Amino acid sequence: MKKLIVAMVLVIVAATVVTALGVAATSATAPTSSEAQNAKLPALPSNIKARKRFLIGVKCDAPPFGYINVRGENAGFDVEIARWFSRYAFGRENRVSFVCTPTPAREPSLTTGRVDMVIATFTYTRDRDTRIDFSRAYYKATGRLLVKNDSPVQSLANLSGRTVVTTSGSIYDRWVRRCYSNTNLIVTDNFTNAAIAFNQGRADTLMWDDTVLVGIAAVDPNTKLTNDLFLALPYGIGMRQGNTALVRWVNSRLELMRKKDRFMTILRNNVPARFVAGFSRNILRPKVTFGYAPASAPAPDTVCSN
Repeated sequence: MKKLIVAMVLVIVAATVVTALGVAATSATAPTSSEAQNAKLPALPSNIKARKRFLIGVKCDAPPFGYINVRGENAGFDVEIARWFSRYAFGRENRVSFVCTPTPAREPSLTTGRVDMVIATFTYTRDRDTRIDFSRAYYKATGRLLVKNDSPVQSLANLSGRTVVTTSGSIYDRWVRRCYSNTNLIVTDNFTNAAIAFNQGRADTLMWDDTVLVGIAAVDPNTKLTNDLFLALPYGIGMRQGNTALVRWVNSRLELMRKKDRFMTILRNNVPARFVAGFSRNILRPKVTFGYAPASAPAPDTVCSN
């Protein structure tokens, strides 16, 4: 009974987060002919063209990037990117089927062919790049700690002997195991369960991407983000390894979106107004571009903070 009550409370909180974020379905029209029909752009792979629909893995429990809204629809920053891809490919935003893809399921969803691509807060790492292919970077995220206001954890320096919760298979899972071995680590199969563990008091802090944690801190006056920024890594779109035609198609459409400043519109649709200015530095824009760390750089999850 206690677990049921906690779950019900979390659902209510999640609905409040969604409402507070002011997420709205995009009202953008289909791309202009010069955008959608430019003969110089790579062609859509034949299997997707024949199907007349994308199959795209997204998060369903991580607002504001991917979640189920109060109408039971997929919504969020990554979901809107997927709908833009549908516009570019088929002229309509609804030619896409979404598959809920929690963190541990992202790679298997690609390697088994369940989805064409995964747009799900997917941090690029060289290790993952040995098994799947990534698009160019489209968002710069950083790790943060969500804590209760009166928590003894106020920075990474306070983690010794404390309990951290994050998701299995995430970069945070690997980083904590390597760099904070004297910390108690709880890993869950998805973000919702990690948030439940934190709210139940089973963990001192919830470690995850700033893009997701900011939504919780924005509406829960009993929580806050610490000032530490760590594991600053870009998100990419995951695809099955060797599908070069789809990688070229995705990269060319991301470039169109950058030039047209589509990501700024998507950001405004999904992030509270007071956070837009800060997060606008993390997106592709007409005069802003970024990429992954060079191959010569050490893997971020192997570098421990001082």
